[in-house]
Amino acid sequence: MKCLRPHPWIQLRQITLCFVGWCLASAICTAQGPNFVVIFCDDLGYGDLSCFGHPSIETPELDRMAQEGLRWLQFYSAAPVCTPSRAALMTGRLPLRSGMCSNKRRVLFPNSKGGLPASEVTLAEMLRDAGYRTGCVGKWHLGHLPEYLPTHHGFDSYFGIPYSNDMDRLAEAPRGMTSIFEPKSAYFNVPLMRDAQVVERPADQPSLTQRYTQEAIEFIKSSDEKPFFLYLAHSMPHVPLFRSEDFVGHSRRGLYGDVIEEIDWSVGQILETLRSTGKAQNTLVVFTSDNGPWLSQRHHGGSAGLLREGKGTTWEGGMREPTLMWWPGTIAGSQATSALGSTMDLMRTFAGLAEAELPDDRPLDSYDLEPVLRGESHGTRDRLFYYRAYELMAVRLGPWKLHYQEQGSYGTEPRKLTKCETPKLYHLEHDPSERYNIAKQHPDVIERIQLAVEAHRSDLVAAETLLDH
Repeated sequence: MKCLRPHPWIQLRQITLCFVGWCLASAICTAQGPNFVVIFCDDLGYGDLSCFGHPSIETPELDRMAQEGLRWLQFYSAAPVCTPSRAALMTGRLPLRSGMCSNKRRVLFPNSKGGLPASEVTLAEMLRDAGYRTGCVGKWHLGHLPEYLPTHHGFDSYFGIPYSNDMDRLAEAPRGMTSIFEPKSAYFNVPLMRDAQVVERPADQPSLTQRYTQEAIEFIKSSDEKPFFLYLAHSMPHVPLFRSEDFVGHSRRGLYGDVIEEIDWSVGQILETLRSTGKAQNTLVVFTSDNGPWLSQRHHGGSAGLLREGKGTTWEGGMREPTLMWWPGTIAGSQATSALGSTMDLMRTFAGLAEAELPDDRPLDSYDLEPVLRGESHGTRDRLFYYRAYELMAVRLGPWKLHYQEQGSYGTEPRKLTKCETPKLYHLEHDPSERYNIAKQHPDVIERIQLAVEAHRSDLVAAETLLDH
């Protein structure tokens, strides 16, 4: 039988339709917002990574991320402890606006009945409404009851532990610090959950970092039809410290170094997955931490480098975080910025990049970081308010930081909240260790900061705490 060729006009029409289809598909791909990955550590110190100056912890994957991306030298969490800092990241709001802080119970516990209220709009909810697939892996700590879990706050899936890995300590576990410094998973009845179901209790903690990593990789590989938002919140290096057999004795820094170097390996696995799946050019990855190092844990805690103090305080070591951002083709490599940034700024930044709608019925404490990502030397943020629960402890305006009140971290002095007889002023560019009070020499600066505080408080409505319930 003789094969019949299509008429030339039919061939042209077919070619034209194919070309139009290809153009439409390309337009859809171009219009699709970038993917977002937030890797969030627990109690990581400003000086704990080799790319931030640690002499004996080796972090080659994070070093490469820094070489290919942007290193933030002045990036902050919104609180010096777990629950409020996580609430701020998720909502783009200071935690006292949502009630996710307390002057009594600093964080949520296994017997807490509260959690992040449904009225708050999270990063995940905002992005899911914009057509994103959303996944949460790791530590949540914004409420363990069903109505507060990630799947009730905009995440399509969840795999992780609902609060800190040192909670639910069993009565038969060794008392004091023995169970922390010589830990076993069996000492802590922490549940491992998938969505709203407990799948393992107690969680096998030495395997958590590797299992979180595998879960994150599978989420990335299975996200093809929609852009995605992945929130990977490591349980470490919060004490008790655990690492897998593969990393036992891996670091010259001992157990703590082993833990950090396994997190570094995890970051490498995530970035390599993005490269191998062709998603790297369309994915912004943010690596940071919830607060500074827990210094009272001695060799089981981290280092804030040259910064003063650590977790639990509003000194720089408690809230300034080692932060990296990576987006091949968009962020120029080997860059460092002194622009101010905060975890709260991810809300407005992601909204702009994804063309998502921000909530317009509430104040946000979020600034757009996109200009810095695209190479501008100065960001849009020029101020920070350092809260310890409901207490305004200090304020930063440009390079200046004014302390109104002081309090040491857990296990350090001063333990009680102390009001400064006269506010203390530091120039953080000249004195990042906050050693030299220069308030007497700069009354004009103090006056400018006081005006900024008055403007801040003019529309500030603090919600009742939900942590004491």
